[in-house]
Amino acid sequence: MNKPKPDSKSVKAVSEPVAAGYEHLLGGIDLLIATARSFAARAANAVMTATYWDAGRQIVEFEQGGRARAAYGAALLERLSTDLTTKHGRGFSVDNLERFRLLYLRFPLPEISATPLRISESPIRKAEVPTLSGRISATPLRKSDPALLAWIETLASRLPLSWSHYTRLIRLKSNEAFTFYHAEALRGGWTIKQLDRQIGSGFYERAILSKNKAAMLTKGGKAQPDDAITPDEQIRDPLVLEFLNLRDEYSETDLENALIRHLETFLMELGGDFAFIGRQRRLRIGSEWYRVDLLFFHRRLRCLIVIDLKLGKFTHADAGQMHLYLNYAREHWTHDGENPPVGLILCAEKDESVAKYALENLGSKVLAREYQMLLPNEKLLAAELEKTRHQLESRT
Repeated sequence: MNKPKPDSKSVKAVSEPVAAGYEHLLGGIDLLIATARSFAARAANAVMTATYWDAGRQIVEFEQGGRARAAYGAALLERLSTDLTTKHGRGFSVDNLERFRLLYLRFPLPEISATPLRISESPIRKAEVPTLSGRISATPLRKSDPALLAWIETLASRLPLSWSHYTRLIRLKSNEAFTFYHAEALRGGWTIKQLDRQIGSGFYERAILSKNKAAMLTKGGKAQPDDAITPDEQIRDPLVLEFLNLRDEYSETDLENALIRHLETFLMELGGDFAFIGRQRRLRIGSEWYRVDLLFFHRRLRCLIVIDLKLGKFTHADAGQMHLYLNYAREHWTHDGENPPVGLILCAEKDESVAKYALENLGSKVLAREYQMLLPNEKLLAAELEKTRHQLESRT
């Protein structure tokens, strides 16, 4: 039995009111979500920075209560790192704990830290005198201590920039530069991208040498399109995810994609020999699908360059997979008159980046030497990968 078709006029009458106000509705909710996400990210960052600053204060005061730091400092941070990671997950490496210390030392907030709240009002407890063999801990705090929350809130109001900003600032050797960039970032509302750009361009040094400092500060402090950070980027910041102990598989994917995009640009800027072919190039071997991260053609070598990026330590399995890709590329992607393809494996491990060429399948040693002479140095690629990963992870 055929159902009667609805009258076109009645459909139009029902849909018109929705269509007329829909864009306004969508825009309102979109703005609400974006604003709320941005606010949530800023709030999480403020609490994180305050927490890390006070953790640094406690570490420094703990050290000063015992022997000279050189005698036990490294062991203290290693012990703390192990215990905090066990209790709270990622984000408490020895390097991070050292950053906590540096933040407190470079930004002491004397009017707060010099007069800590009394124990009856404060969650801060007096720790034991540090020893290498003894238990290193303070009196446990209650899970919900109003005084502790008030203390964190007070600190957050005095540390107006994000943790990413401060990790960049504490790397400055000059206290004057630290003070300058901190003040300008606060005054101009700089994102971490803008702060990093200004430091990289020597904005402080140029401002000192400028005859018209006011004009220099006004002009130089203006934001550029690339300085913007979206609410989504703020929410997915690996630092925030670590602090909140949230799962961050998708942030690893974002990191990998960002590294691939940067490597693509970096190789193109090395010279005119690299011709871009494709990104995330799919290939099927048997019943399995694989993806090649980057595919280039080298004009002088007349060969394909197959690039695979791994966010981990280099293993023999990576080499085996690359040779699988090269065999496929030689059979299906290489044209007549071209040389055999070469593989480049880039491993962006947390503490060390590695770049390795796969040249074993080349037909002659002469060709292998030519490849080695014309291709970028492996150490150069590893150094660029290490620098870029650090910048992306710390939003610097």
